[in-house]
Amino acid sequence: MALSTVQSPPGQSPAGQSSSGQPSVGTPIEGTPIEGQGPAGRPSVRDLVALTKPRITLMVILTAAGGLALAPGRLDALSIALMLAATAMVVGAANTLNCWLERDVDKHMARTKRRPLPAGRMEAKHALWLGLALGAISVPILAVVANPLTGLLGAIALVSYVWVYTPLKQRSPIALAVGAIPGAMPPLMGWTAATGELGAPGLALFGILFLWQMPHFIAISLFRQQEYTRAGIKVLPAVRGDGVAKLHAALYAGALVPVSLLLVPLGIAGTGYLVAAAVLGVAFFAWSLVGLRRAAGNRWARQLFLASLVYLPLLFAALAIDVAASA
Repeated sequence: MALSTVQSPPGQSPAGQSSSGQPSVGTPIEGTPIEGQGPAGRPSVRDLVALTKPRITLMVILTAAGGLALAPGRLDALSIALMLAATAMVVGAANTLNCWLERDVDKHMARTKRRPLPAGRMEAKHALWLGLALGAISVPILAVVANPLTGLLGAIALVSYVWVYTPLKQRSPIALAVGAIPGAMPPLMGWTAATGELGAPGLALFGILFLWQMPHFIAISLFRQQEYTRAGIKVLPAVRGDGVAKLHAALYAGALVPVSLLLVPLGIAGTGYLVAAAVLGVAFFAWSLVGLRRAAGNRWARQLFLASLVYLPLLFAALAIDVAASA
């Protein structure tokens, strides 16, 4: 059963029917194709992969691998491969179950309505079983191949994303902070897989990703605010206003600067990273402050979103170069 509080248009029931009980013209109902799509049936491999959101999964693999590489402990090549594969499966499970839960909500947003479930190319049960299978396989692999702590972190990430963050999105904007917890877990899991303990450097990596997600997703919620409202998702600008949302984005971007620099006194990075992280962080923070002007609108929000996409890869690239140079 998908969780949705989206209001139906006047004269139309939530199931896409008119007040007479007949399907409304042009209204997709679950399991029914839209815009010329084929009928729901046996899912294609392409659609099954799409449910796992492979681009997000790839980024997760890279951050988890970064945590592994920075940790003082070492795993053998096979264990590393299995650990990264299992981490990818945890993320795939979370994303697939998220798609299953939000299949009705996704019909109301331009960026999600063509996903396999809202587009009617797949029956919901296929997504449910895929998500459950990936979750059931991945967590035990992490616990056995790495250690129980890493398996526990994987389980926490999966459960908090699917069963806490996903339903909370339609109730409170605090869902963003809740969802940032599993989003920041992969590098910490990489660290614990190699060391068997949380450790201050692993927590610093977690903090960097957690704080980065906040202005990143607040920016999206600002320029896609109408879509989120139409879908019944409670985002910060819609609930508290644009000014509050912009202030929150600036505060999190500002907090990101000192947290990113913690890797230097913790002995993970050196002077090269210190300079790069300071410049990148101050520049990102400065651009977030521009949004506090009353005139800053969707154009600024889109630019902040793009800046966040530039900031994170450059930060981790600087970290990788610095660590490699000092090796």
